[in-house]
Amino acid sequence: MADWALELAENPNTYVPLRPGHERIVTPRYVLWLGAGDHPVWTVAQRFRFEPHELDEVRREIHEHVRTRGRTVCSWEVGSSARPHDLVERLLALGLEEAEEPLHVGMAITSAPPAVPGVEVRRAETGTELAAAASIAATVFGVAVSTPPVADRDNVVYLAYVDGVAVGRASGAFSEHGVTLFGGAVLPEARGRGAYRALVRARWDDAAARGTPLAVTEAGALSRPILARLGFREVCTIRALIDRL
Repeated sequence: MADWALELAENPNTYVPLRPGHERIVTPRYVLWLGAGDHPVWTVAQRFRFEPHELDEVRREIHEHVRTRGRTVCSWEVGSSARPHDLVERLLALGLEEAEEPLHVGMAITSAPPAVPGVEVRRAETGTELAAAASIAATVFGVAVSTPPVADRDNVVYLAYVDGVAVGRASGAFSEHGVTLFGGAVLPEARGRGAYRALVRARWDDAAARGTPLAVTEAGALSRPILARLGFREVCTIRALIDRL
């Protein structure tokens, strides 16, 4: 039986429900996910399982898929379970670059994190709400984040409200195994009031209501301490490299 906390946290794009226009190529040696456009965050290769002598062939295959779709760059997300075990070093030797934040930690929780009073979280369902979520993400991340044009049952966008004002957004991708947390963002002027924690709890609640009480995420340096205080445990590491074709 698979350890789904590890598998979902280490290889999130392998299992997320696909939105219209998104694509996933699954092979025994790698998985390639293609999202909204020509940017490293939207073209991600992961779940590597091959022998060292196969690297050049695997990379050629991935490049062919990427070029065929008119793209010029992709990310390689190399998890703790990837084979070969020295894949990061081999890729760096081939000229790949480390991402701006090269190390992420896969984290998981299987029991409810604490509730957060004073913050209301609602699913973004109308066009206005989805636009507000996209605006918050663009402000915080400095880059546009793909938001579905209409509400999606399995790729849900959430808004956090403090004093009736939308100050945070996040999304959850619900699979048959649990929810993968993406894109948690809170406006700078509203931080420290619980919006981020409330967004985590809302997505956990929805996963539990679906009968899949598991939440996982790839955590960066800023979110790891918060998630650890909420009860998340570290299950793997992921190194992110950029491959410019």
